[in-house]
Amino acid sequence: MQLYGLADCNNFYCSCERVFRPDLREAPVVVLSNNDGCIIARSEESKRLGLKMGTPYYQVRHLLETHHVTVFSSNYTLYGSLSGRVMSLLSRYTPQLEPYSIDEAFLDFSDMGDAAFLKAYGERMAADVRRSVGIPISVGIAPTRTLAKVASKYAKRYAGYRGCCLMDTDDKRRKALSSFDVGDVWGIGRHLAETLAGHDIRLAADLADKDEAWVSRHFNVNVVRTWKELNGISCISPDDSPEKKSICTSRSFADEGVTDLHLLEEYTARFATRCADKLRGQASCCSGITVFAYTSRFRTEQPGHVIHQSTVLPVATNATAEIVGHVLRMLRAGFRTSARYAYKKAGVVLWNICPQNAVQQDLFDVVDRQKQTALQRAVDHINRRNGPDKVHVAVRGFSSDTGARCDRRSPHYTTDVNELPVAFAR
Repeated sequence: MQLYGLADCNNFYCSCERVFRPDLREAPVVVLSNNDGCIIARSEESKRLGLKMGTPYYQVRHLLETHHVTVFSSNYTLYGSLSGRVMSLLSRYTPQLEPYSIDEAFLDFSDMGDAAFLKAYGERMAADVRRSVGIPISVGIAPTRTLAKVASKYAKRYAGYRGCCLMDTDDKRRKALSSFDVGDVWGIGRHLAETLAGHDIRLAADLADKDEAWVSRHFNVNVVRTWKELNGISCISPDDSPEKKSICTSRSFADEGVTDLHLLEEYTARFATRCADKLRGQASCCSGITVFAYTSRFRTEQPGHVIHQSTVLPVATNATAEIVGHVLRMLRAGFRTSARYAYKKAGVVLWNICPQNAVQQDLFDVVDRQKQTALQRAVDHINRRNGPDKVHVAVRGFSSDTGARCDRRSPHYTTDVNELPVAFAR
């Protein structure tokens, strides 16, 4: 029997912070976004206080202090490291693991045993990850990936499942969908949920009970595929999602912002490097590049300025050095030295993206593409073996400062020997 599992880490960012802070296991915890701007993760205790995702930190600072909520700045280095440990452990339980996000992965459990075996297997997997890494996970097992995500949410919601919800029969599927909001179904966003509500479809069961012809007549193919998945017909894979049409890396700067051109160049070079890494990660190239930087819209007492420069390349590329070079040229062209502007945000956008095996060449191209590709592969190989950015363009500098506020960041417990936790014996 074809069965998929979905392993979902519970309140992942908060759980990562608790791994090295066992005193916070039952305490309310929140994690803030870049620049300590908004709440992006909440523990269950914080959710019960009424704290909402995306709420600006300054608006709820008093509430957090009143209820003794522990606040952390985002620590993506730590989260990525612990995610790798979780994925490595999960890979031992199935011959096929499909990481879906930093805190989720699909697993293939087809023909691995009967219901009793799979339920115990999922429970053991959840307990193993909790014991070995310290991260609680919820496992859902069902005939389709969409139903597996539904099952994982029930496993997270009810402790009686012991970390694993198995949805292997039609009766279990019907019972689960009849009390599951359609807006929480994988692939159904807020706007589509509002449209479905207009057709009196508010629960997942309401959508599953519709006739396929009716769904095809009123919605696009993606909703039809979701309908099939809810009815136990597997037709969605994480690989089905299209490559990104554009890639952006940006950052807001803390305090007064950035006034120095050289510092702005350093930051934008890092943004361009990150974009190029993502581009190669999806085996693509780009021929459109945009760099932007702007001052605060709210500081009306200060002079305002916007840099927004774009270029179209004759030959698409994913080489870091070439992309960084174009970004710096455009940034320098837009920068004004006549006034001391304080830029509060900057970023790089790559667009006109195409597969790297379908790049249109130019007869008059002055770049040795073969040599450029060989160099980039060598740099990527060195960085994979020795750590991120061991070899990088000089302009991005050696400092780890991102220009963002992170006053409450926890140590890099797992990746920096100087920040290892220390235990004292008495």
